[in-house]
Amino acid sequence: MKIVIINSGSSSIKYQLINMPANEVICSGMIDRIGLETSNFTYATDTTKLEEMLPIANHKIGLEKIATLLMDEKVGVITSTEEIDAVGHRVVHGGSSFSNTVIITSEVKDKIRQLFELAPLHNPANLEGINVAEEIFSSAQQVAVFDTAFHQTIPVVAHKYAVPNYLLTENKIRVYGFHGTSHKYVSENAIHYLEQNSKNKGSKIITIHLGNGCSMTAIKDGKSIDHTLGFGPMNGLIMGTRSGDVDQSVIFYLVNTLGYSLEAVNTMLQKQSGMLGLTGYSDLRDIEANAENGNEDCQLALAMNAYRIKKYIGSYTAVLNGLDAIIFTAGIGENSSYIRKLVCTDMDYFGIELDASKNEIRSKEIREINTLESKTKILVIPTNEEIEIANQVFELLTN
Repeated sequence: MKIVIINSGSSSIKYQLINMPANEVICSGMIDRIGLETSNFTYATDTTKLEEMLPIANHKIGLEKIATLLMDEKVGVITSTEEIDAVGHRVVHGGSSFSNTVIITSEVKDKIRQLFELAPLHNPANLEGINVAEEIFSSAQQVAVFDTAFHQTIPVVAHKYAVPNYLLTENKIRVYGFHGTSHKYVSENAIHYLEQNSKNKGSKIITIHLGNGCSMTAIKDGKSIDHTLGFGPMNGLIMGTRSGDVDQSVIFYLVNTLGYSLEAVNTMLQKQSGMLGLTGYSDLRDIEANAENGNEDCQLALAMNAYRIKKYIGSYTAVLNGLDAIIFTAGIGENSSYIRKLVCTDMDYFGIELDASKNEIRSKEIREINTLESKTKILVIPTNEEIEIANQVFELLTN
């Protein structure tokens, strides 16, 4: 079964064509920095590697370029869209409607659209991917895999807000959690790794997904029990353009005293805050480069970013009543040795001791970057949301 996986992030698209059930990746690539003049596009097969920098204004243009290359006479890997059996889509917010992978219908699309306000940077891009894919791969089954599904195991003591009860029972306002496919994939790999290298049967781990969007999950024996993102994907850690945690009274002050509209505040916290608001840059590579050149705003923003992560490591270690490993993943988590160093410095009370030389090694494999004396494992595990999505799509369509 040939499955195209489309993973539309807030400023990126990752894609793969996977032959299932062999998990054989026929082609893969990504587009990042969508919306900038310097969008980066990659496309790779066993015989071809292409990379170019060009302006890609939005997700629709990016998806159309991907489809064109898949069927290109010289470098393409399919001759007809009818070769594709299914298209698996990452959808960020499933709300209370979806706790499992589903075949996409018009009703499913309507519910995804109804959740735009809760994930304004993601669900619109996810639905755009679905609509374009339906046009291009018209004979394929379209399947949605929801970020929120993995976090359905978060207990009520953690997912319920301290607001009037009817807001949960009637309006379904609660912690939903996000980046579920990534947290699920890397946590399963981490648990397998720990079982091979330890006599302990249970596991207490914290997964740290750091990209343009960021989140952390406390995972006990393979199940999500707490998570930094909540009702929508904008609280918790400092992100590329999202503020993360902010005192609610700041919002009322902006509206009631400074005269901002609610729409303007929403735009500010979703698209103009985070690392962008602190530095003028949303891409961590730019921020690190400027920090190295002495930019104090960038230096402070990186320190704030790491400080927030440290706070949640402490919090989740308490919730787990122990800690076997922390796992860094996603674009920043996998590639920024600087962020990992900031996070792991002065954390010896938690048994976290970073090996400086191991931290600088780049690899596509699971790797330990802790010292031999470190009581807590520090792992870097490349996420592969696309493989995880493909597995769920295949399981749905063949069972």
